[in-house]
Amino acid sequence: MKILHTADWHIGKILHKHPLYEEMDRYFEFLLETIKKEKIDLLLVSGDIFDSSNPGIRDKKLYFDTIIKLYQANIRVVITGGNHDSIGELNAPKQVLSAINTTVVGGAPENIEDQIIEITNDKNDIAVVVLAVPFLRDRDLRRDQLDKTYEDRTAAIKAGIKDHYHNLADICEKKYKAYPVIAMGHLFAEGASTSESERDIHVGNQAAVKSTIFPPTFDYVALGHIHRPQLVAKQEHIRYSGSPIALSFSEKGDKKSMEIIEIKDAKVKSIKQIDIPKYRSLISISGSLDVVEEKLRKFSTEDPLPTFLELKIKEETFSALTIAKVEELVSSYQEKESLKILKHQTNFEKGQQDTASLFQTGLSIEDISPKEVFKKRLEAEKLEKEKQTMLLDAFQELLEETE
Repeated sequence: MKILHTADWHIGKILHKHPLYEEMDRYFEFLLETIKKEKIDLLLVSGDIFDSSNPGIRDKKLYFDTIIKLYQANIRVVITGGNHDSIGELNAPKQVLSAINTTVVGGAPENIEDQIIEITNDKNDIAVVVLAVPFLRDRDLRRDQLDKTYEDRTAAIKAGIKDHYHNLADICEKKYKAYPVIAMGHLFAEGASTSESERDIHVGNQAAVKSTIFPPTFDYVALGHIHRPQLVAKQEHIRYSGSPIALSFSEKGDKKSMEIIEIKDAKVKSIKQIDIPKYRSLISISGSLDVVEEKLRKFSTEDPLPTFLELKIKEETFSALTIAKVEELVSSYQEKESLKILKHQTNFEKGQQDTASLFQTGLSIEDISPKEVFKKRLEAEKLEKEKQTMLLDAFQELLEETE
């Protein structure tokens, strides 16, 4: 049996006011081509199917169209919810989707065994057991528990995640000892290399888990949440597949990929990484205004989709005329076919451009996370460090509850 591990599709993602549907369409075409070429039997999608908990009509259409095409390709699919996903939104059509070989676990069910999925072969024998663990929210991990301190809450979340996987492992030891076990997950592991596009989870990522929480019962751990493909703690069988496309400029140099796991004789025979083609480049250009203008004039690309650019202009002395020239430059490139300037900011080494402003000239509110805004506001208040930390922790907890 061959299994393909992917995650973090983030359907509906908008990068600085520009939707990423074109590259998602191309990725799904590549996904289907890979499934047919590699003769994949099972597809695992480890969370963050949508970018928003309230996906639009176009987002849902792309999702359901893809599932139908996967069914037509005669492949079994297991989908789990991520921290961006609405449990109700994912679970609503699960009974219908089960009729076309797609199992959905949007959130942690009351009965933990509902996360255990038996995958059978052509002879209807169990070939592999999948533990479809979605993003575990605080309420799943700390039920009826009121932690007194920030440290207590962090420790309780870590312990809750570990207990969840160990409870599943205990069941597998009793019922599925003869079969390979693949665990899914959507979480933050210690030491993972992050980008700017992941949303903080579990007390601002402070409740990061160690690779040792996964019992040796697990033959492979298919993780989601982190957008860069990578091993966890150098363990070959514990991996983040990463997002299939770049979701922020911090990922501009990342190679995107998926993982193929081959099962033979009830064991993992091989793990192979499949590179995803780059459909669009994300490029940062920095320097003085003259230098940036020159680089823009010389710019060219061979990518199938227009390049997205961010400009970081650095000048020595503040000048309103420079700001006006930057805006004029950006405006002049709006109609270009080969590139689009999505983001620009201008910094001056000398001179105060706006005594009331907390951020650099050129940044829009879409470029700034709520946590960054609150942190800057705290700094402006000149509060004691201990009080700032306490307020930031409280804000992070409220933010996670609302999300």
